[in-house]
Amino acid sequence: MPIASLLADPAVHLFLFGLVALCACAAILWALLRSGLAWRLATDIPNDRSLHTRPTPRVGGWGIVPVVVILIWLAVPALWLPALAAALLATLSQIDDRRGLPARVRFGGHALAVAALVAVYPADVPWWALAALAFLLVWLVNLYNFMDGSDGLAGGMALFGFGGYAIAASIASHPDPALALACAAVAGAAAGFLLFNFHPARIFLGDAGSIPLGFLAGALGYWGWREGVWPIWFPAVSFAPFIGDASVTLLKRLARGEKFWQAHREHYYQRLVQAGFGHASTARVWYFFMAAGIMLALWAMGLAVVYQWLVVVVWAAVLVLAGVCIDRYWRRHLSRSGQS
Repeated sequence: MPIASLLADPAVHLFLFGLVALCACAAILWALLRSGLAWRLATDIPNDRSLHTRPTPRVGGWGIVPVVVILIWLAVPALWLPALAAALLATLSQIDDRRGLPARVRFGGHALAVAALVAVYPADVPWWALAALAFLLVWLVNLYNFMDGSDGLAGGMALFGFGGYAIAASIASHPDPALALACAAVAGAAAGFLLFNFHPARIFLGDAGSIPLGFLAGALGYWGWREGVWPIWFPAVSFAPFIGDASVTLLKRLARGEKFWQAHREHYYQRLVQAGFGHASTARVWYFFMAAGIMLALWAMGLAVVYQWLVVVVWAAVLVLAGVCIDRYWRRHLSRSGQS
């Protein structure tokens, strides 16, 4: 095949765009580590709730966010607001990483970003439905922060989730090549971060990386639904293993009257790591569920609506069953170790 024809292939465009993001993010993070600046920007100090034992820089956002924001601005001008909001959230989160901010300030910033998104790009639905979507988007913003606790987990989630977005936006009955490029940029940058984050992790995302990624997962998912690229359930299924883990853990903590925003070790992935799976094997388990869910979602997009929702229900049941199995495995671990 001639080079010119190959380069004109949309799939090649996506791959090259993602590759540029990967290389740019990896180069920034390598430079931060090599120079020692990574340690001065933000460092995670282990405590009794941590899954790691040595101080680790939290600078993943310094590689991911600038690359993603610049590439989206250059290639997808229509998505200027999500890119700008991601940059502002990264700035707010970096301040929180360095100095600490009250929860009301953090959550207020997240809510403002989501409110701006739905105000500038309103969907043609009743106001109460839009308000419910905004609430779910705010939750998704924080989901990444809750799940950034094990080597390779949050980075892999971004690689698989945004990669699934990119494929779906390319093959949908109403494709959106611009959206596909934006998603490929995030997936590529996540892959560049994952080079340094897979076990044993040399860096973590930090709030400056996890919060913008959570926002973009919601914002780009919302955009795809609003533009008719995919059904409303598609973003949720694409990130279902992580949404389910974080949501169930939150509900359990709320039921016990605990402060859900405080650090803890009760997530399903944390239990697998503590029970002996380790970071690498736990990440691979989550990768399997992410990949399976995304492939199932891509296939279901071609079905009639009633069958699409049947697939969603069946996949949710599979994830619930997986959670039950992890709970049983955890209880056996506690029993063997003599803990209550």
